[in-house]
Amino acid sequence: MKLDDAAMHLEALGNPTRLKIYRALVRAGQAGLPVGRLQDKLKIAPSTLSHHVKTLVTAGLITQVREATTLTCHANYDVMQGLVDFLVAECCADATECKDTSTAA
Repeated sequence: MKLDDAAMHLEALGNPTRLKIYRALVRAGQAGLPVGRLQDKLKIAPSTLSHHVKTLVTAGLITQVREATTLTCHANYDVMQGLVDFLVAECCADATECKDTSTAA
């Protein structure tokens, strides 16, 4: 992942409402959540939810699929994993000692 892409993803997640939306979608798993359920679950006004979902879609962090009249949002796990990998890719690269982070809770 390129630095600019990582910055864009982190900027999108830097808003508390968008982070709540994203975390709810990650918790929902591969099935995702219909927009109406997401709105009910998080108690977010429709226009506010729409604005924040659009930002997350533009950043590539979530996708939307329309089935008839239902619009379902899904976390983009490949992008999420890419961002996490980018953030830890050079862990301890310049350190003489490094705490093993693979077992951290």
